[in-house]
Amino acid sequence: MSLILVLGGARSGKSSFAEGLMAQHAPPATYIATAQGGDEEMVCRIQHHRARRPQSWETVEAPLGLVDEISKRQDRGAILVDCLTVYLSNLLLQDEMQALDADHREQKMLLEVTALGEVAAKAKATVIVVSNEVGWGVVPAYPLGREYRDLCGFANQCLASYAQQAYLVVAGIPLDLKDLSRGR
Repeated sequence: MSLILVLGGARSGKSSFAEGLMAQHAPPATYIATAQGGDEEMVCRIQHHRARRPQSWETVEAPLGLVDEISKRQDRGAILVDCLTVYLSNLLLQDEMQALDADHREQKMLLEVTALGEVAAKAKATVIVVSNEVGWGVVPAYPLGREYRDLCGFANQCLASYAQQAYLVVAGIPLDLKDLSRGR
């Protein structure tokens, strides 16, 4: 049906907005969570997200293998992925990825995002992907942080090119980027 990209900064309201979009679609609803509870603060964030999701939504934890998880469910209902930037971090920090040089890591990760865009855009299900807009913050002081920031920017551009709808959420207010780009 369609790919919808929801962008925003930290605590911008992007996840809540995406969950509202998800609720507008016919069941079944699948929530694909990419985060892992590596520390107490992250466990609390995950619990907060779980608490506000309807019980009727299927939850799939997919820190890796996102394209496969969407492919398995692409013919039904709606799928919400929260979030792409955490997924990219999971990919980037794998040992096999760190064994590559920065150019090859970027190439491999953008191929993954392209595959995600292609699967999501062709799916019969509506696929909603949440991603952080990380390029507006402080420039990271270390090379891997700058590489990650740049990768997230390239990934968002790539996914936006496949999306039928794209929103930027600022202070809880969604801006329709596709409408704005058409001058509406």
